[in-house]
Amino acid sequence: MQPEIEKVKVLIIGSGPAGYTAAIYAARAGFTPVLYTGPQPGGQLTITNDVENYPGYPDGVVGPEMMEDFRKQAERFGTQVRYGLATSVDFSTKPHTVVIDEQITIHADTVLISTGASAKWLGIESETRLNGQGVSACAVCDGFFFKGQVVAIVGAGDTACEEASYLSNICSKIYMLIRKDEMRASQIMQKRVMNNPKIEILWNTETDEILGDKEVNGVRILNNKTGEKSEIAISGFFVAIGHQPNTGIFKDFIHMDDAGYIKTIPGSTKTNVEGVFACGDAQDNIYRQAVTAAGTGCMAALDAERYLAEFEND
Repeated sequence: MQPEIEKVKVLIIGSGPAGYTAAIYAARAGFTPVLYTGPQPGGQLTITNDVENYPGYPDGVVGPEMMEDFRKQAERFGTQVRYGLATSVDFSTKPHTVVIDEQITIHADTVLISTGASAKWLGIESETRLNGQGVSACAVCDGFFFKGQVVAIVGAGDTACEEASYLSNICSKIYMLIRKDEMRASQIMQKRVMNNPKIEILWNTETDEILGDKEVNGVRILNNKTGEKSEIAISGFFVAIGHQPNTGIFKDFIHMDDAGYIKTIPGSTKTNVEGVFACGDAQDNIYRQAVTAAGTGCMAALDAERYLAEFEND
């Protein structure tokens, strides 16, 4: 049986704020984009309960509802939103080839990558069960909900230090759980948290269990030097051990940094491959916010539109 082949002008891989915003702009430009949602339609926001920092929602909005609004708006202008996972690509020739679910072959004049990034987790049951109920991987997103409260954060790098410092402006106390007797953060970031009276660093400390039934009310920690276990009363638990960009299938064609984030030409969403653009958390290891992802989604659609205009005039 011959594989199914479809030709499109604009193919968007991945949903979330970046993908849906790119779809809105590309659809309004008349390109009838095709968007494949990936394994988690709507991206990370679909596991976020309350979103209060996105413009246009004065009373806040739950993440899944927000992404449903994005999807409806993209479809309103003619985007074909489809459920499926990009399983392989070939950017060595034009048009570019993307295979969906190892079955459907797409030939696309432009490809907009918005596959996002996934937070790294500790892998304990209570972390999954209480995700969104006091457990978070984004202090900037969710720190506000713990104003004046005691929280804990896991991590020893620059991101963990930055988020601990951020939380110190909101929370009454932050326990920083570090499994070794040293940090891997830069010296300036280490000094910042060590000199902050609101931050207490617990060295050689691992998370044994996050405590709580329907919401976080404590954490059981293990001192990996002495074997002693103890409990701390907290209301928020933040995981800051890094993110993994969902970019593995592009590594043979697209330039990336050491962590796997796609490199784009400064001031644009262009990659090293003509006609392939990257937006959202797949190329942003700094801000990782819904609003910045949406902004780069707009940029990617505009970059693609200009590329197609030049391409058709050649």
